[in-house]
Amino acid sequence: MANPYFQFKQFTVWHDKCAMKVGTDGVLLGAWCCVENITRILDVGCGTGLISLMLAQRCQAEIDAVDIDEAACIQARENADRSPFGDRLQIFHRPFANFVNESAGIRQYDCIVSNPPYFIDSLKCPDKQRNQARHTDTLTLEELIEGSRQLLAPQGKLCLILPFDQREILLPIIYKESLFLHKETAVLPTPTSRPKRLLVEISDTPVTEVQADTLTIEKERHVYTDDFIALAKDYYLHL
Repeated sequence: MANPYFQFKQFTVWHDKCAMKVGTDGVLLGAWCCVENITRILDVGCGTGLISLMLAQRCQAEIDAVDIDEAACIQARENADRSPFGDRLQIFHRPFANFVNESAGIRQYDCIVSNPPYFIDSLKCPDKQRNQARHTDTLTLEELIEGSRQLLAPQGKLCLILPFDQREILLPIIYKESLFLHKETAVLPTPTSRPKRLLVEISDTPVTEVQADTLTIEKERHVYTDDFIALAKDYYLHL
């Protein structure tokens, strides 16, 4: 039986009620996203609340988190309440489109983060909750970008982790919304692998040059690279 929780240095994330368990993608985004001078954050598709809790550990921002799945919202609230940061986290159970409609013009965020569903036209499993969390049927990348654009404060930023091959899909969407790619990190599982994930920071402020780099997770199986250790050491127990 899989462990029903994941222990980090300053908090514990229970994930037994959630379709999507704690994984490397969420940890990467939560550790990579810059939170300097950030006062209000939105976590879209928060699941267990992992990314919200990671960001709360790194800054004093007020954090709103939204998810379409009721069980995930219940678990995110429980995880927040067990953490040292629960008083700064608010959980909303509703589709992102509904949240945008009720919040546009009322709430603005310096930073929006999301580890969105990313399977497009792929074979689904029998687990309806897991399909909802993993597939784009309920939230496409275009809908995520458009909705986030309405909620971003001027010069605010949107930080995402995506499959690397979605970069070419992402760029036309952000340009359509008058947004600009500021930073991107290609994530490789091992030094000899192709990039599997892409971390991006997007904003409404034009830039002359995109900051681009790579991050390799493991030197070999179960042996982390120095770069990954530097990124995750404040969270993982044994780093």
